[in-house]
Amino acid sequence: MSVVERIKNQLETNPVILYMKGTPDFPQCGFSGQTVQVLGAVQAKYAAVNIFEDPELREALKEYSSWPTYPQLYIGGQLVGGCDIVIDLYKKGELVNLLAAAGGLEE
Repeated sequence: MSVVERIKNQLETNPVILYMKGTPDFPQCGFSGQTVQVLGAVQAKYAAVNIFEDPELREALKEYSSWPTYPQLYIGGQLVGGCDIVIDLYKKGELVNLLAAAGGLEE
């Protein structure tokens, strides 16, 4: 399976997925940590991929998404954005709606 096929498979099988530096329990950059905190605040249900564990995926995802930085949050297979956008959506109350529509909230 090519790296692009792996990305597409991850997006298809996870309603909400966060490509980040580190893990939710141990973020390895401030932006990834802030994004995890916001997702926790809204009780999001999501998969996380540590891009440091897969350099091939890290490079391919930048091209796939046309987004050069991490973290990258996808909801319903669509790129939402990075930390600043996620925080902005949270403050506006829109993040919960996006997550709910994708089945990405804890019951």
